[in-house]
Amino acid sequence: MNKHIVSIQNPLIKELVQLKDKSRERKKTGLFLIEGEREISLAIKGHYEFETILFYPELISEIRINELIDQQHIERIEISKEVYEKLAYRDTTEGILAIAKNKTNSISDLKFNTKNPLILVAEAPEKPGNIGALLRTADAANIDAVIIANPKTDLYNPNIIRSSVGCVFTNQIATGSTSDIIEFLKTQNINIYCAALQASVNYHSQDFTKPTAIIVGTEATGLSDEWINNSTQNIIIPMQGEIDSMNVSVASGILIFEAKRQRGFL
Repeated sequence: MNKHIVSIQNPLIKELVQLKDKSRERKKTGLFLIEGEREISLAIKGHYEFETILFYPELISEIRINELIDQQHIERIEISKEVYEKLAYRDTTEGILAIAKNKTNSISDLKFNTKNPLILVAEAPEKPGNIGALLRTADAANIDAVIIANPKTDLYNPNIIRSSVGCVFTNQIATGSTSDIIEFLKTQNINIYCAALQASVNYHSQDFTKPTAIIVGTEATGLSDEWINNSTQNIIIPMQGEIDSMNVSVASGILIFEAKRQRGFL
């Protein structure tokens, strides 16, 4: 028999609202909310551990939940429309949410299935939409890892989950300081290609068939000097318009897919 919660004043619902809205609450508890069938399905494939499923039965049946969730021991709570609307981040989801456990996302946890990895590193991205777009690009190219240097927001921000369309669960992701990431890349003998304006060569002139990390910064400030000083080579995408920068996710896509082309995957 499922539990039922009908009031938004329920203590658990109040906690979940905090979990949805507050990064510090997600960090403190090690938990976050996932909304929608696709996102939950991708999190299952990504081996995330679930604590609870909450569902609004007018929008999703228990039969459908059983199809999605094969871990029968997960607690299920039936919620009212009012509660669902309080917790849901989007207007068009399918009546299901999950409470899941964070992963550590530590650099030391990264494991590569190849001796020739292709990695994207983004330094200090702030906008969840940009992070989501980077993760979608990384998933599309099936690269080996995405590393966020000096993160400004936590990976389980609902805006990142939404804008990545669940690709936060499909990529191997790590976070860390710029110094620690540079040390990791050098220890692994991975070439560092920094997208930067200074001392740069055209990106397509470089050999990305060897172990490669492509490093991108923010559109406003670019990369820190620490990256530039440790770069194997700075690279640039030639532009013919009036401005000298483009959206970071677009630039990352161009660079990543050039690497994939060189590696014979296109």
